[in-house]
Amino acid sequence: MIQRAYKYRIFPNKEQVELFEKHFGSTRFVFNWGLEKKIKAYQKDKKRLTCFDLINELTKLKKEKDFEWLNEVNSQSLQVSLRNLDNAFTNFFRKQNKFPNFKSKKHNKNSFQIPQHLKLSEKLDIPKIKDIKIIQHRKLEGKIKTATISKTTTGKYYISILIEQSKDLPKKDKIKDKTTIGIDLGIKTFATISDGRKIDNPKYLKKSERKLKRQQRWLSRKIKGSKNRNKQRIKVALIHEKINNQRSDFLHKFSYELTHEKQVSSIAIEDLNVKGMVKNHYLARSISDVAWSEFKRQLEYKCDWYGKNLLVIGRFEASSKTCSCGVVNQDLKLSDREWTCKECKTKHDRDILAANNIKKFALIPQGLRKSTPPERMALANS
Repeated sequence: MIQRAYKYRIFPNKEQVELFEKHFGSTRFVFNWGLEKKIKAYQKDKKRLTCFDLINELTKLKKEKDFEWLNEVNSQSLQVSLRNLDNAFTNFFRKQNKFPNFKSKKHNKNSFQIPQHLKLSEKLDIPKIKDIKIIQHRKLEGKIKTATISKTTTGKYYISILIEQSKDLPKKDKIKDKTTIGIDLGIKTFATISDGRKIDNPKYLKKSERKLKRQQRWLSRKIKGSKNRNKQRIKVALIHEKINNQRSDFLHKFSYELTHEKQVSSIAIEDLNVKGMVKNHYLARSISDVAWSEFKRQLEYKCDWYGKNLLVIGRFEASSKTCSCGVVNQDLKLSDREWTCKECKTKHDRDILAANNIKKFALIPQGLRKSTPPERMALANS
């Protein structure tokens, strides 16, 4: 079974927008209400409330006069909000995430989920809201599982539909040296491939930086709470949205191209410590703009979809410093884009060497890689 997500732009009328806003507000209120209940129950009696306990209390809450407005929205969307809260606590206790915070109207993404009873034809029907105008730029293929309605900071509405296809994932070919490529990710050059190709970094944020700074400067001069400030806020949000769309388009096209090369059956990349690298204030903006984590995420699921092997080597491998003869250049600096080996006198392009080493390290069996130093690993592939 394959799961895919389809995202469509929707155009609600005034009445539908009002109902959307009620759903956004109600699901946010229920999440905060449930979080408060959980915290107080644990502080008072060391009791842990489950999502089923909260759902039962929510049913009673909706009958009270002060909270009758909760009946105007889809009850299942409210229940999903409490399940999401329960999952947030589970991830916290497993040390996979931070303690859940209360949701703010201003600083949180406006969205709500629809677990059932979604109909899609020429128009979109969801519980409590019918005949929503939708632009279907591609056909929906598969069984609808869940959907999420969201609103962007620029005031646009979208629906993301998760579908399940009754297809088996394609079988992957055996990992071979001839059909494997290594990819070294960088800032100046987005990707260097072991076959010698270099993909330039488009640097969308840097190209829009001057315009963005000017619009942000004008935003800072507007009076808080005024209509002019809200208009200017939308202008700033539109620039960020365009940068994000450009970056996403580039990553999708490049990852699609890699996973559709007929002569390639395996792709080797490096497991980069992006969170740690962002702490470098000189490179933080450039690293965030290049979006390595998102590129890796796209490669992971596209390799599964299209039958390619994704090989990931450790983040501590000396890919840029290891010569093909096995010598490791410990004196290599980040500014050195080319270097010459002291032993074999071979001149190396840092990025191409790294891409080839990533490929070599990925092809060595896991047991050998853990117990063998880089010098011997390089020799083992020569």
